[in-house]
Amino acid sequence: MSTTFDLTALLAERGAERYALHARHLNHQLPRMLRTIGFDKVYDRAEGAYFWDADGRDYLDMLAGFGVMGVGRHHPVVRKALHDVLDASLADLTRFDCQPLPGLLAERLLSYSPHLDRVFFSNSGTEAVETALKFARYATGKPRVVYCGHAFHGLTTGSLSVNGESSFRDGFAPLLPDTPVRLGDLDALERELRRGDVAAFVVEPIQGKGVNEAPPGFLRAAQDLLRAHKALLILDEVQTGLGRTGDFYAHQHEPGVEPDLLCVAKALSGGYVPVGATLGRDWIFKKVYSAMDRVLVHSASFGANAQAMAAGLAVLSVMEDEELVANARRTGELLKSRLTALVDQYELVHAVRGRGLMIGIEFGRPSSLGLRGRWTVLQAARRGLFAQMVVAPLLQRHRILTQVSGDHLEVIKLLPPLIIGEREVDRFVEAFRAVMDEAHEGGGLMWDFGRTLMRQAVAGR
Repeated sequence: MSTTFDLTALLAERGAERYALHARHLNHQLPRMLRTIGFDKVYDRAEGAYFWDADGRDYLDMLAGFGVMGVGRHHPVVRKALHDVLDASLADLTRFDCQPLPGLLAERLLSYSPHLDRVFFSNSGTEAVETALKFARYATGKPRVVYCGHAFHGLTTGSLSVNGESSFRDGFAPLLPDTPVRLGDLDALERELRRGDVAAFVVEPIQGKGVNEAPPGFLRAAQDLLRAHKALLILDEVQTGLGRTGDFYAHQHEPGVEPDLLCVAKALSGGYVPVGATLGRDWIFKKVYSAMDRVLVHSASFGANAQAMAAGLAVLSVMEDEELVANARRTGELLKSRLTALVDQYELVHAVRGRGLMIGIEFGRPSSLGLRGRWTVLQAARRGLFAQMVVAPLLQRHRILTQVSGDHLEVIKLLPPLIIGEREVDRFVEAFRAVMDEAHEGGGLMWDFGRTLMRQAVAGR
Protein backbone atom coordinates (compact mmCIF):
# COMPACT_ATOMS: atom_id res chain seq x y z
CA MET A 1 0.00 0.00 0.00
CA SER A 2 1.39 3.39 -0.97
CA THR A 3 0.84 6.57 1.02
CA THR A 4 2.09 10.14 0.97
CA PHE A 5 1.97 10.43 4.76
CA ASP A 6 5.43 10.70 6.34
CA LEU A 7 5.36 11.52 10.05
CA THR A 8 9.10 12.12 10.30
CA ALA A 9 8.99 14.60 7.42
CA LEU A 10 5.93 16.32 8.86
CA LEU A 11 7.63 16.87 12.22
CA ALA A 12 10.80 18.09 10.53
CA GLU A 13 8.78 20.54 8.45
CA ARG A 14 6.33 21.85 11.06
CA GLY A 15 7.68 20.90 14.47
CA ALA A 16 9.06 24.39 15.09
CA GLU A 17 5.47 25.71 14.96
CA ARG A 18 4.45 23.82 18.09
CA TYR A 19 3.67 26.83 20.30
CA ALA A 20 1.96 28.76 17.50
CA LEU A 21 -0.20 25.75 16.62
CA HIS A 22 -1.34 25.38 20.22
CA ALA A 23 -2.09 29.09 20.50
CA ARG A 24 -4.11 29.01 17.30
CA HIS A 25 -5.99 25.70 17.52
CA LEU A 26 -5.90 24.33 21.08
CA ASN A 27 -5.96 25.82 24.59
CA HIS A 28 -4.58 29.29 23.83
CA GLN A 29 -3.73 29.90 27.50
CA LEU A 30 -1.25 27.02 27.67
CA PRO A 31 1.54 28.57 25.55
CA ARG A 32 0.86 31.91 27.21
CA MET A 33 1.27 30.39 30.65
CA LEU A 34 4.42 28.48 29.68
CA ARG A 35 6.07 31.63 28.33
CA THR A 36 5.12 33.58 31.44
CA ILE A 37 6.82 31.17 33.82
CA GLY A 38 9.74 30.43 31.51
CA PHE A 39 8.69 26.86 30.72
CA ASP A 40 8.42 27.32 26.94
CA LYS A 41 11.21 24.86 26.22
CA VAL A 42 11.65 22.73 23.13
CA TYR A 43 12.60 19.16 23.97
CA ASP A 44 13.90 17.01 21.14
CA ARG A 45 13.88 13.58 22.74
CA ALA A 46 13.46 11.74 26.02
CA GLU A 47 14.59 8.53 27.66
CA GLY A 48 14.30 7.20 31.18
CA ALA A 49 14.29 10.12 33.61
CA TYR A 50 15.71 12.70 31.18
CA PHE A 51 14.85 15.03 28.29
CA TRP A 52 17.33 16.54 25.84
CA ASP A 53 17.07 19.77 23.87
CA ALA A 54 18.42 20.46 20.38
CA ASP A 55 21.81 21.47 21.84
CA GLY A 56 22.19 18.14 23.60
CA ARG A 57 21.63 19.50 27.11
CA ASP A 58 19.90 17.10 29.48
CA TYR A 59 16.95 17.93 31.76
CA LEU A 60 16.10 15.83 34.81
CA ASP A 61 12.41 14.88 34.91
CA MET A 62 11.11 15.12 38.48
CA LEU A 63 7.49 15.29 37.31
CA ALA A 64 7.04 12.09 35.23
CA GLY A 65 4.15 13.54 33.24
CA PHE A 66 2.10 13.98 36.46
CA GLY A 67 2.99 10.38 37.35
CA VAL A 68 2.33 8.76 33.98
CA MET A 69 5.99 7.87 33.33
CA GLY A 70 6.42 5.54 36.28
CA VAL A 71 8.85 3.21 34.49
CA GLY A 72 10.56 6.11 32.71
CA ARG A 73 10.16 7.36 29.18
CA HIS A 74 10.40 4.94 26.26
CA HIS A 75 11.19 1.86 28.30
CA PRO A 76 12.44 -0.79 25.84
CA VAL A 77 10.23 -3.56 27.28
CA VAL A 78 7.08 -1.46 26.88
CA ARG A 79 8.15 -0.37 23.39
CA LYS A 80 8.71 -3.99 22.37
CA ALA A 81 5.31 -5.04 23.74
CA LEU A 82 3.63 -2.36 21.64
CA HIS A 83 5.57 -3.31 18.53
CA ASP A 84 4.61 -6.94 19.14
CA VAL A 85 0.91 -6.24 19.58
CA LEU A 86 0.81 -4.07 16.45
CA ASP A 87 2.68 -6.69 14.45
CA ALA A 88 0.23 -9.36 15.64
CA SER A 89 -2.66 -7.65 13.77
CA LEU A 90 -5.13 -8.82 16.40
CA ALA A 91 -8.88 -8.68 15.78
CA ASP A 92 -9.17 -5.96 18.39
CA LEU A 93 -12.30 -4.08 19.53
CA THR A 94 -14.78 -6.27 17.72
CA ARG A 95 -16.97 -5.71 20.81
CA PHE A 96 -18.48 -9.15 20.36
CA ASP A 97 -15.71 -11.48 21.44
CA CYS A 98 -13.41 -11.98 24.44
CA GLN A 99 -9.77 -11.17 23.69
CA PRO A 100 -7.09 -12.67 25.98
CA LEU A 101 -5.11 -9.54 26.88
CA PRO A 102 -7.78 -7.83 29.05
CA GLY A 103 -8.25 -11.02 31.05
CA LEU A 104 -4.51 -11.44 31.50
CA LEU A 105 -4.00 -7.85 32.65
CA ALA A 106 -6.98 -8.06 35.02
CA GLU A 107 -5.54 -11.26 36.48
CA ARG A 108 -2.16 -9.60 37.07
CA LEU A 109 -3.67 -6.46 38.61
CA LEU A 110 -5.93 -8.42 40.94
CA SER A 111 -2.96 -10.43 42.20
CA TYR A 112 -1.81 -7.26 44.00
CA SER A 113 -5.25 -6.85 45.64
CA PRO A 114 -6.38 -10.38 46.56
CA HIS A 115 -9.56 -9.15 48.26
CA LEU A 116 -10.83 -7.69 44.97
CA ASP A 117 -12.29 -9.83 42.22
CA ARG A 118 -13.05 -7.98 38.97
CA VAL A 119 -11.79 -5.12 36.80
CA PHE A 120 -13.38 -2.62 34.44
CA PHE A 121 -10.93 -1.05 31.98
CA SER A 122 -11.41 2.51 30.75
CA ASN A 123 -9.13 5.15 29.26
CA SER A 124 -8.06 7.47 32.09
CA GLY A 125 -8.05 8.15 35.80
CA THR A 126 -11.14 10.30 35.68
CA GLU A 127 -13.02 7.51 33.86
CA ALA A 128 -11.86 5.03 36.51
CA VAL A 129 -13.34 7.31 39.17
CA GLU A 130 -16.55 7.82 37.16
CA THR A 131 -16.92 4.03 37.02
CA ALA A 132 -16.45 3.71 40.78
CA LEU A 133 -19.03 6.42 41.47
CA LYS A 134 -21.60 4.79 39.19
CA PHE A 135 -21.00 1.32 40.58
CA ALA A 136 -21.17 2.51 44.19
CA ARG A 137 -24.46 4.35 43.66
CA TYR A 138 -26.03 1.44 41.83
CA ALA A 139 -24.79 -1.24 44.20
CA THR A 140 -25.93 0.55 47.36
CA GLY A 141 -29.03 2.24 45.97
CA LYS A 142 -27.90 5.49 47.62
CA PRO A 143 -27.27 8.80 45.84
CA ARG A 144 -24.58 10.68 47.74
CA VAL A 145 -20.77 10.38 47.84
CA VAL A 146 -18.56 11.99 50.48
CA TYR A 147 -15.13 13.28 49.47
CA CYS A 148 -12.30 15.32 50.99
CA GLY A 149 -11.46 18.98 50.69
CA HIS A 150 -8.45 19.61 48.40
CA ALA A 151 -9.08 16.27 46.66
CA PHE A 152 -8.46 15.79 42.96
CA HIS A 153 -10.27 12.91 41.29
CA GLY A 154 -10.58 14.16 37.71
CA LEU A 155 -12.40 16.78 35.66
CA THR A 156 -15.33 15.04 33.97
CA THR A 157 -18.69 15.84 35.55
CA GLY A 158 -18.93 12.93 37.97
CA SER A 159 -15.35 13.10 39.18
CA LEU A 160 -15.56 16.90 39.24
CA SER A 161 -18.41 16.52 41.72
CA VAL A 162 -15.94 15.00 44.19
CA ASN A 163 -13.15 17.46 43.38
CA GLY A 164 -12.19 19.47 46.45
CA GLU A 165 -10.82 22.50 44.58
CA SER A 166 -13.34 25.26 43.88
CA SER A 167 -11.21 26.66 41.06
CA PHE A 168 -11.97 23.53 39.02
CA ARG A 169 -15.67 23.42 39.95
CA ASP A 170 -16.56 27.09 39.44
CA GLY A 171 -18.92 27.65 36.53
CA PHE A 172 -19.76 23.99 35.95
CA ALA A 173 -22.69 23.61 38.37
CA PRO A 174 -25.01 21.91 38.96
CA LEU A 175 -22.94 18.87 39.84
CA LEU A 176 -23.88 15.61 41.56
CA PRO A 177 -25.09 15.56 45.18
CA ASP A 178 -21.81 15.08 47.02
CA THR A 179 -20.43 16.44 50.29
CA PRO A 180 -16.88 17.34 51.37
CA VAL A 181 -15.21 16.58 54.69
CA ARG A 182 -11.73 17.38 55.89
CA LEU A 183 -9.11 14.68 55.29
CA GLY A 184 -8.74 12.86 58.59
CA ASP A 185 -12.02 14.09 60.13
CA LEU A 186 -13.79 10.90 61.21
CA ASP A 187 -16.47 12.80 63.15
CA ALA A 188 -17.52 14.70 60.03
CA LEU A 189 -17.60 11.47 58.02
CA GLU A 190 -19.75 9.77 60.64
CA ARG A 191 -22.21 12.70 60.72
CA GLU A 192 -22.71 12.35 56.96
CA LEU A 193 -23.09 8.58 57.18
CA ARG A 194 -25.79 8.88 59.85
CA ARG A 195 -28.02 10.60 57.31
CA GLY A 196 -28.38 7.20 55.62
CA ASP A 197 -28.03 8.32 51.98
CA VAL A 198 -24.25 7.94 51.49
CA ALA A 199 -23.22 5.40 48.87
CA ALA A 200 -19.47 5.77 49.32
CA PHE A 201 -16.52 7.74 50.59
CA VAL A 202 -13.87 8.43 47.93
CA VAL A 203 -10.38 9.39 49.10
CA GLU A 204 -6.75 9.54 47.98
CA PRO A 205 -4.36 7.92 50.50
CA ILE A 206 -2.06 10.86 49.73
CA GLN A 207 -3.62 13.88 48.08
CA GLY A 208 -1.89 15.00 44.93
CA LYS A 209 -2.78 18.64 45.64
CA GLY A 210 -0.39 19.61 48.42
CA VAL A 211 0.91 16.06 49.04
CA ASN A 212 -1.25 15.66 52.16
CA GLU A 213 -1.18 12.16 53.62
CA ALA A 214 -4.19 10.63 55.38
CA PRO A 215 -3.44 10.52 59.14
CA PRO A 216 -2.30 7.15 60.52
CA GLY A 217 -5.26 4.90 61.16
CA PHE A 218 -7.74 7.11 59.30
CA LEU A 219 -8.35 4.83 56.32
CA ARG A 220 -8.97 1.77 58.51
CA ALA A 221 -11.27 3.71 60.85
CA ALA A 222 -13.15 5.22 57.91
CA GLN A 223 -13.55 1.73 56.43
CA ASP A 224 -15.08 0.46 59.68
CA LEU A 225 -17.53 3.38 59.78
CA LEU A 226 -18.54 2.82 56.17
CA ARG A 227 -19.19 -0.87 56.68
CA ALA A 228 -21.30 -0.12 59.75
CA HIS A 229 -23.45 2.20 57.63
CA LYS A 230 -23.52 -0.07 54.55
CA ALA A 231 -21.51 2.35 52.43
CA LEU A 232 -18.43 1.66 50.27
CA LEU A 233 -14.81 2.74 50.45
CA ILE A 234 -13.45 3.99 47.12
CA LEU A 235 -9.70 4.56 47.06
CA ASP A 236 -8.33 6.73 44.27
CA GLU A 237 -4.80 5.45 43.64
CA VAL A 238 -4.53 6.90 40.15
CA GLN A 239 -1.41 8.80 41.22
CA THR A 240 -0.31 6.91 44.35
CA GLY A 241 -0.67 3.38 42.96
CA LEU A 242 1.75 1.11 41.12
CA GLY A 243 4.71 1.59 43.42
CA ARG A 244 4.72 5.37 43.67
CA THR A 245 4.81 5.49 47.49
CA GLY A 246 7.11 2.52 48.08
CA ASP A 247 4.21 0.05 48.39
CA PHE A 248 2.40 -1.31 45.35
CA TYR A 249 -0.61 0.68 46.57
CA ALA A 250 -0.36 3.52 49.08
CA HIS A 251 -3.13 2.11 51.27
CA GLN A 252 -1.10 -1.04 51.86
CA HIS A 253 1.14 0.65 54.41
CA GLU A 254 -1.87 0.65 56.75
CA PRO A 255 -2.79 -2.94 57.74
CA GLY A 256 -6.35 -4.06 57.24
CA VAL A 257 -7.40 -1.49 54.66
CA GLU A 258 -9.36 -3.28 51.92
CA PRO A 259 -11.25 -0.88 49.64
CA ASP A 260 -14.45 -1.98 47.95
CA LEU A 261 -13.47 -0.14 44.75
CA LEU A 262 -9.97 0.87 43.72
CA CYS A 263 -9.04 3.23 40.89
CA VAL A 264 -5.72 3.13 39.02
CA ALA A 265 -4.40 4.65 35.77
CA LYS A 266 -1.42 6.89 34.88
CA ALA A 267 1.68 4.67 35.26
CA LEU A 268 -0.20 1.59 34.04
CA SER A 269 0.00 3.10 30.55
CA GLY A 270 3.78 2.96 30.38
CA GLY A 271 3.52 6.51 29.07
CA TYR A 272 2.12 5.34 25.74
CA VAL A 273 -1.52 4.25 25.60
CA PRO A 274 -4.07 5.80 28.00
CA VAL A 275 -5.63 3.26 30.34
CA GLY A 276 -7.69 3.37 33.50
CA ALA A 277 -8.85 0.50 35.67
CA THR A 278 -11.49 0.18 38.37
CA LEU A 279 -11.00 -2.88 40.57
CA GLY A 280 -13.93 -4.03 42.69
CA ARG A 281 -15.61 -6.72 44.68
CA ASP A 282 -17.48 -9.49 42.91
CA TRP A 283 -20.89 -8.63 44.40
CA ILE A 284 -20.67 -5.02 43.17
CA PHE A 285 -19.93 -6.05 39.59
CA LYS A 286 -22.62 -8.73 39.68
CA LYS A 287 -25.18 -6.22 40.89
CA VAL A 288 -24.31 -3.73 38.12
CA TYR A 289 -24.20 -6.41 35.43
CA SER A 290 -27.15 -8.34 36.88
CA ALA A 291 -28.55 -9.77 33.63
CA MET A 292 -27.63 -10.28 29.99
CA ASP A 293 -29.68 -7.27 28.94
CA ARG A 294 -27.41 -5.14 31.17
CA VAL A 295 -24.16 -6.38 29.63
CA LEU A 296 -23.40 -2.95 28.12
CA VAL A 297 -24.91 -0.82 30.88
CA HIS A 298 -21.42 0.54 31.53
CA SER A 299 -18.81 0.31 28.79
CA ALA A 300 -16.11 2.29 26.97
CA SER A 301 -15.50 2.26 23.23
CA PHE A 302 -11.73 2.06 23.55
CA GLY A 303 -11.65 0.35 26.94
CA ALA A 304 -9.47 -2.78 27.12
CA ASN A 305 -7.95 -2.17 23.67
CA ALA A 306 -5.03 -4.42 22.82
CA GLN A 307 -2.37 -1.70 22.82
CA ALA A 308 -3.34 -0.46 26.29
CA MET A 309 -3.51 -3.99 27.67
CA ALA A 310 -0.09 -4.86 26.22
CA ALA A 311 1.40 -1.70 27.73
CA GLY A 312 -0.11 -2.51 31.13
CA LEU A 313 1.20 -6.07 31.11
CA ALA A 314 4.66 -4.85 30.13
CA VAL A 315 4.65 -2.21 32.88
CA LEU A 316 3.83 -4.76 35.58
CA SER A 317 6.56 -7.04 34.26
CA VAL A 318 9.11 -4.21 34.34
CA MET A 319 8.10 -3.25 37.86
CA GLU A 320 8.68 -6.79 39.09
CA ASP A 321 11.86 -7.48 37.11
CA GLU A 322 13.50 -4.17 38.07
CA GLU A 323 12.10 -4.16 41.63
CA LEU A 324 10.77 -0.65 41.17
CA VAL A 325 8.55 -0.69 44.26
CA ALA A 326 11.56 -1.34 46.46
CA ASN A 327 13.56 1.27 44.54
CA ALA A 328 10.83 3.87 45.08
CA ARG A 329 10.90 3.16 48.81
CA ARG A 330 14.68 3.20 49.08
CA THR A 331 15.33 6.21 46.84
CA GLY A 332 12.35 8.08 48.27
CA GLU A 333 13.65 7.66 51.80
CA LEU A 334 17.06 8.98 50.71
CA LEU A 335 15.58 11.99 48.92
CA LYS A 336 13.17 12.83 51.75
CA SER A 337 15.84 12.53 54.45
CA ARG A 338 18.24 14.82 52.60
CA LEU A 339 15.52 17.39 52.00
CA THR A 340 14.25 17.18 55.58
CA ALA A 341 17.75 18.06 56.77
CA LEU A 342 17.38 21.40 54.97
CA VAL A 343 14.32 22.49 57.00
CA ASP A 344 16.51 23.76 59.84
CA GLN A 345 18.98 25.34 57.41
CA TYR A 346 16.56 27.44 55.35
CA GLU A 347 13.86 29.46 57.11
CA LEU A 348 11.71 29.57 53.97
CA VAL A 349 11.48 25.76 53.94
CA HIS A 350 8.83 24.75 56.47
CA ALA A 351 8.20 21.05 55.88
CA VAL A 352 9.00 18.02 53.74
CA ARG A 353 6.35 15.31 53.54
CA GLY A 354 5.17 12.35 51.50
CA ARG A 355 6.05 8.70 50.98
CA GLY A 356 8.31 6.95 48.51
CA LEU A 357 8.78 9.05 45.38
CA MET A 358 5.82 11.34 46.05
CA ILE A 359 7.29 14.21 48.05
CA GLY A 360 6.04 17.71 48.85
CA ILE A 361 8.27 20.59 49.91
CA GLU A 362 6.29 23.30 51.70
CA PHE A 363 7.45 26.91 52.01
CA GLY A 364 6.27 29.32 54.67
CA ARG A 365 6.67 32.71 56.31
CA PRO A 366 10.32 33.34 57.23
CA SER A 367 11.42 34.79 60.57
CA SER A 368 14.06 37.33 59.49
CA LEU A 369 12.76 40.83 58.86
CA GLY A 370 14.02 41.34 55.29
CA LEU A 371 12.78 38.01 53.98
CA ARG A 372 9.51 38.36 55.86
CA GLY A 373 8.79 41.64 54.11
CA ARG A 374 9.37 40.16 50.66
CA TRP A 375 7.29 37.11 51.56
CA THR A 376 4.39 39.25 52.76
CA VAL A 377 4.36 41.30 49.56
CA LEU A 378 4.26 38.14 47.45
CA GLN A 379 1.47 36.62 49.54
CA ALA A 380 -0.58 39.79 49.23
CA ALA A 381 -0.32 39.60 45.45
CA ARG A 382 -1.09 35.87 45.15
CA ARG A 383 -0.46 32.88 47.35
CA GLY A 384 1.73 30.36 45.56
CA LEU A 385 4.06 32.83 43.84
CA PHE A 386 7.08 31.86 45.92
CA ALA A 387 6.75 28.18 45.01
CA GLN A 388 6.70 29.21 41.35
CA MET A 389 9.82 31.28 42.00
CA VAL A 390 11.53 28.05 43.09
CA VAL A 391 10.24 25.90 40.24
CA ALA A 392 11.34 28.39 37.56
CA PRO A 393 15.10 28.53 38.33
CA LEU A 394 15.18 24.79 38.91
CA LEU A 395 14.24 24.45 35.24
CA GLN A 396 15.90 27.49 33.72
CA ARG A 397 19.26 27.31 35.47
CA HIS A 398 19.52 23.73 36.71
CA ARG A 399 17.50 21.94 34.01
CA ILE A 400 15.21 20.12 36.44
CA LEU A 401 11.47 19.90 35.74
CA THR A 402 9.17 20.10 38.78
CA GLN A 403 5.76 21.62 39.49
CA VAL A 404 3.87 23.72 42.01
CA SER A 405 1.57 21.26 43.75
CA GLY A 406 -1.65 23.21 43.24
CA ASP A 407 -3.14 26.63 42.71
CA HIS A 408 -2.53 28.99 45.65
CA LEU A 409 -0.24 26.45 47.36
CA GLU A 410 3.29 27.17 48.52
CA VAL A 411 4.25 23.56 47.89
CA ILE A 412 6.29 22.00 45.13
CA LYS A 413 5.75 18.34 44.34
CA LEU A 414 8.38 15.81 43.31
CA LEU A 415 6.97 12.91 41.31
CA PRO A 416 9.91 11.45 39.38
CA PRO A 417 9.99 8.17 37.47
CA LEU A 418 10.42 5.21 39.81
CA ILE A 419 13.72 4.34 38.13
CA ILE A 420 15.76 7.24 39.56
CA GLY A 421 18.66 6.60 41.92
CA GLU A 422 21.28 8.34 44.03
CA ARG A 423 22.69 10.29 41.08
CA GLU A 424 19.36 12.00 40.46
CA VAL A 425 18.87 12.62 44.19
CA ASP A 426 22.27 14.32 44.35
CA ARG A 427 21.49 16.49 41.32
CA PHE A 428 18.14 17.63 42.67
CA VAL A 429 19.30 18.35 46.22
CA GLU A 430 22.33 20.33 45.03
CA ALA A 431 20.15 22.39 42.68
CA PHE A 432 17.51 22.97 45.36
CA ARG A 433 20.17 24.15 47.80
CA ALA A 434 21.49 26.60 45.21
CA VAL A 435 18.01 28.03 44.64
CA MET A 436 17.40 28.32 48.39
CA ASP A 437 20.76 30.03 48.88
CA GLU A 438 19.77 32.65 46.33
CA ALA A 439 16.32 33.07 47.87
CA HIS A 440 17.74 33.64 51.33
CA GLU A 441 20.26 36.15 50.06
CA GLY A 442 17.24 38.27 49.15
CA GLY A 443 18.36 39.51 45.75
CA GLY A 444 19.22 38.34 42.27
CA LEU A 445 17.24 37.03 39.37
CA MET A 446 14.95 34.90 41.49
CA TRP A 447 13.32 37.85 43.25
CA ASP A 448 13.26 39.82 39.98
CA PHE A 449 11.23 36.96 38.51
CA GLY A 450 9.01 37.04 41.58
CA ARG A 451 8.29 40.73 41.05
CA THR A 452 7.33 40.01 37.43
CA LEU A 453 4.93 37.28 38.53
CA MET A 454 3.54 39.57 41.21
CA ARG A 455 2.80 42.35 38.72
CA GLN A 456 0.98 39.90 36.46
CA ALA A 457 -1.01 38.51 39.39
CA VAL A 458 -2.05 41.98 40.51
CA ALA A 459 -3.03 42.85 36.95
CA GLY A 460 -5.20 39.71 36.85
CA ARG A 461 -3.43 38.25 33.86
